[in-house]
Amino acid sequence: MLRRSAPTPSPLAVLLFVSLGNLLGCGGAGAGSGVSELDAGTPPAGDGGAPARDAGATPTLDGGAVDRCQAVKNSVLEAGFGAKVTVTCDSTYAYVKADTDPDHAKMDGITGTNDQVPVPAPGYSSPVTLSPQKAAQPTSIDAALAVAVNGVPIYDYSSQGSLDLAAYDPKFDTVLTGELDQCNGHSGRGDDYHYHAAPTCMMQAMVNKGPRAILGWAFDGYPIYGDTNPDGSAISAGELDVCNAKPDTVFGYRYHTSARPPYILQCLTGAFDMAKAPRVSPLQKLGGGGGRPPGQKPPGGVQNLKLVEASDGTCTMTYTHQGTTYSIAYKPSSTTNCWDFTDKSFSTGGVVKTGTYCRTTP
Repeated sequence: MLRRSAPTPSPLAVLLFVSLGNLLGCGGAGAGSGVSELDAGTPPAGDGGAPARDAGATPTLDGGAVDRCQAVKNSVLEAGFGAKVTVTCDSTYAYVKADTDPDHAKMDGITGTNDQVPVPAPGYSSPVTLSPQKAAQPTSIDAALAVAVNGVPIYDYSSQGSLDLAAYDPKFDTVLTGELDQCNGHSGRGDDYHYHAAPTCMMQAMVNKGPRAILGWAFDGYPIYGDTNPDGSAISAGELDVCNAKPDTVFGYRYHTSARPPYILQCLTGAFDMAKAPRVSPLQKLGGGGGRPPGQKPPGGVQNLKLVEASDGTCTMTYTHQGTTYSIAYKPSSTTNCWDFTDKSFSTGGVVKTGTYCRTTP
């Protein structure tokens, strides 16, 4: 079974973290319940869901899928996100469920905005394979590849769909194009928040932060760690494969974040049923009439972009472009899983557009 080497964070520390974090959420009243369904109980002592690497030892997951299910649950609990993230398992997958809306600040500092905002996605479920096997060829996905332990989806470095794994293209690098906020996330075409590089704000907020902490799980079943090996030692140049992964004595394989491209996993090195790849349902106008109009990217970039939540739950994203201030405001509607929008953005030509848009739950 999995072994741990450090004490479990105290319940008070976890409660304090969750209580403070919940003050920072945006759009929360439309985001559904934050009650956890984790049935793992108190996690074994540990500091990130991974066993200690003892010199001369070759730790294994003796319980197979059962152990891996527990490892996914432990990684969420030990990080301090058990109040917002649900983990359940069947014989094939661990399902990590959350509303994709993290408690840390979002969108601040983006210059390459596409006029999309982070709206919760209640019931979003990420499948993590419990019996992983290395695939013959790596797989690039035009969707999320993984999920962070706070329930937020993880994509590759590009916002342009599946990648040519043989060639890095800086034109599509979301870091270089200014599309990511100070936490390395942004909202995509479905107004869904996700990460494209190391989730730095989440990492700082983790109760068990450090090199042994598991940051998330790829859908092929392998865990994600930070820039160093779990023992804190440096990763040599060329040590990671095309997917930003390397062999692991406990989990078989593991992914890493990195300061250089691809920043985080850019493909799956293990086998995965593509039909299981989750997607956030786009916002649809209440009563019919199509989805929320797609945003446009202001040419030359924007300045001073910031997302602020008011006491009534209204979230307002503002920025300036060529001397003009634009804004997109939205708040939970009286209809469940719907939000009332007041859009005066570059995409609307600065003209106020209003409407109520909803998510359909999976």
